Amino acid sequence: MILTCPACATRYQVDEAKFPPLGRQVRCAKCGHNWHQAGPEPETAPEPEPAAIAAAPESPPAPVRIDPPSHGAVGRPRAPAPADPRERASLLPMLGVALGWVGLIAVVLLIGLSAVRYRQEITVIWPQSAGVYSRLGMSVNVQGIDFDKVDYHRESEDGQVVLAVTGQNVNHGTRELPVPQTVRVTLSDASNHEIYHWDFTPEAQTLRAGQSIPFLTRLSSPPATARHLEVRFFRNGQ
Repeated sequence: MILTCPACATRYQVDEAKFPPLGRQVRCAKCGHNWHQAGPEPETAPEPEPAAIAAAPESPPAPVRIDPPSHGAVGRPRAPAPADPRERASLLPMLGVALGWVGLIAVVLLIGLSAVRYRQEITVIWPQSAGVYSRLGMSVNVQGIDFDKVDYHRESEDGQVVLAVTGQNVNHGTRELPVPQTVRVTLSDASNHEIYHWDFTPEAQTLRAGQSIPFLTRLSSPPATARHLEVRFFRNGQ
């Protein structure tokens, strides 16, 4: 005997012997809906002799719980099939490759950040790298010694105008470095064309890490057309 739930249309295969002619209450195990299910149609039989005593009415039977079918088939649901261990094993090489790529990217990023962070120290040890940093738009100092607090002013001495240039040489590196022994001061006009320059020698030959020394250089009767001033180290004709 096949029952169909009026609420969710789930079908069940049940034993019709469990249903009396008057039927009984049933409950859908899938959606929980209760309904009265009539019993099977009785076979045609001759009417019995009237009984002297009327039979007592049959008490309604208790509801019967029926289980939903699995995948549309009639019967109890089946447990899901266990995962194939070979599928899990095939994922391990793919996971290893992914982790390898993540590690490689992390190493490349770390090298790049270090190359930017310590570019000053790198150019001091390997001066050829200065060109690479320059093309990337990063300023570096090959000597490792830089200029700081550069300033100038005009003053009068014995009736002549004197240009005084002051500043500091600073070691921004992490180790003691030699100080280039030629510093060039260049004067240029309003169009940035050089009109005059002179050289002087710093007072120190080496500077410890973080150390600085002041400098002062003077020029009598500077050109009246000078508008710009540049201070830099001069080495090997450059």
